[in-house]
Amino acid sequence: MTHHVILGAGPAGVIAAETIRKQAPQDDITLIGDEPEPSYSRMAIPYLLMGNIDESGTYLRKSPTHFADLRVNLRLDRVRSVNAASRTIVFKSGDTVSFDTLLVATGSHPVSPPIPGIKSEGVHTCWTLEDARAIAALAQPGARVLQLGAGFIGCIIMEALAARGVRLSVVEMGDRMVPRMMGPVAGGMIRDWVESKGVEVFTATRVESIEPGKPLQVKLSNGKTMLADLVISAAGVRPAIGFLEDSGILCLLGVLTDEHLQTNVPGIFAAGDCAEAFDKISRKTMVSAIQPNASDQARIAASNMVAYARGLEAKAVLKGVTQINVLDTLGLISTSFGDWQGATGGEHVEITDKAAGKHLSLQFKDDVLIGCNSVGWTQHVGAMRGLVEGQIKLGAWKDKLMQDPTRLVEAYQAAAHGQADWSGAHDKHRR
Repeated sequence: MTHHVILGAGPAGVIAAETIRKQAPQDDITLIGDEPEPSYSRMAIPYLLMGNIDESGTYLRKSPTHFADLRVNLRLDRVRSVNAASRTIVFKSGDTVSFDTLLVATGSHPVSPPIPGIKSEGVHTCWTLEDARAIAALAQPGARVLQLGAGFIGCIIMEALAARGVRLSVVEMGDRMVPRMMGPVAGGMIRDWVESKGVEVFTATRVESIEPGKPLQVKLSNGKTMLADLVISAAGVRPAIGFLEDSGILCLLGVLTDEHLQTNVPGIFAAGDCAEAFDKISRKTMVSAIQPNASDQARIAASNMVAYARGLEAKAVLKGVTQINVLDTLGLISTSFGDWQGATGGEHVEITDKAAGKHLSLQFKDDVLIGCNSVGWTQHVGAMRGLVEGQIKLGAWKDKLMQDPTRLVEAYQAAAHGQADWSGAHDKHRR
């Protein structure tokens, strides 16, 4: 009997277990998680803090017998190490388990900045349901809250905190908000918007130390000392793969995979926030920690795990890593797609109307849109995604967009239709 083992009970792990069961009704499946709660979505935690849902609203599957009904063995434990050669896993408890195929879907963990006092009482990350309970207890209306980090995740947390009526200050090391997603103009516009909503923002500023106590005393690099009832550390995340050291599985930033999500070890796969996969736009491997990627990668990896167990060639292929970020910051919609910083030798056009709260930046390589930023241009989101992900050749429309970048929808409709016509004619000619 084939034994499939899945490390990680988040979205990628759950979807992989369901996919394997659908394709291999008789195989054994073990799903291993390290949190006592039912499998849940971390991306739902801000909505929990806003009061829009209760804890059960974060659960990935609503039935308490979902995995039992699928005959998936759930195990609560932490992995100490993996040995790819012997195909065994050692747990913190000392137990071991063997596998025929393995999926590493352990996700990410929050980065802990090297700041004196970062482990003080009253300092929390916002990553688990346990974190959410602690934050909810402290983030009462009027409470002084200081958030460390204004990246993508930080901005989502910030919105949840603002909805709770706290007195919020945000400290970001970068020279703008969302620095790994937005250029200087867009990031500056988001900061202006946030400050207009009553949130205090310090960019190009570090937290130098946190003095324990009630309140906490937070010393900033700009010379200010802030008093806080709660400090949120949202300094980013990294793949949770430390247990793979000396495993024989090749890791760079994440677990390195091929187009089938298979690692350097046959039969061992990775998916989700911990996987490093090839991105056809940037032409390099990357970790893209967003849930749509986790879902797609899980289905592909699971299908190929079943194929491997049957002695068949892997057929499911990852078409690419989705580089999509759509952010709602206190009512201001901003987006980042693809290689928004541009490519060497590429061309760039942007327009800004700060009075109207709108900004659009397009990056081209030859006649292909490879990346873009936008603030306030919600009507163009679908066209931007289609052009960037589809790598559609714009032809003459590239020059038209250089003259007027707001014609994105027209460009997408014309270029995508033209490409479809060409592909159909080409297929007909080959037949």
